[in-house]
Amino acid sequence: MQIEERLEKGLQQLGLVLSADTQQKLINYLQLMLKWNKAYNLTAIRELDSMVIRHVLDSLSILPYIKSAPVLDVGTGAGLPGIPLALCMPDYQFVLLDSNGKKTRFLTQCKIDLKLENIDIIHSRVEDYKPGYGFEIITCRAFAALNTILDRTQHLLTSTTRVMAMKGKDELPVLTDGFEQLAQHQLQVPWLDEDRQLIEIRRLN
Repeated sequence: MQIEERLEKGLQQLGLVLSADTQQKLINYLQLMLKWNKAYNLTAIRELDSMVIRHVLDSLSILPYIKSAPVLDVGTGAGLPGIPLALCMPDYQFVLLDSNGKKTRFLTQCKIDLKLENIDIIHSRVEDYKPGYGFEIITCRAFAALNTILDRTQHLLTSTTRVMAMKGKDELPVLTDGFEQLAQHQLQVPWLDEDRQLIEIRRLN
């Protein structure tokens, strides 16, 4: 299957309608990742078809649950899920944070090449990041154990912040005191035969 067809059919299965321009930018993003991967080791996946499934479609499976902004993508790595979401939600502001300088340099290049006006790239450890405002949504895909994420992002949470953690079924611990689970969404990622969950959490006041 051609990569363009794989993406288009996957988006249909997710119930997402994207312009041809946005779809092309998603493919351009993966091609950039593939190019930089040779020197920067951004991802273990090195084949475009698998990247469409495991990076783009997996990231976009949470798009229906992103309903407010600004959004902070913690431990974004190569920009997942932040860049696919930002490409599809141009009216939402995203901050992509990672402590790895090579990865934030790659993200800066993505911002330029893809003309992404709605993302800011931050090179920092999350516990050291103090922007002076809170976030409506904090996403994390492969950053750390759930309670570690909650502990390290506490200073960024407001009464309305929702932490959206993408996890497998075997990664769902009992939440630490002071937090509650609002929802658990079963994610259906096309062609991905793995259990994927989106856990929605808030801090108790």
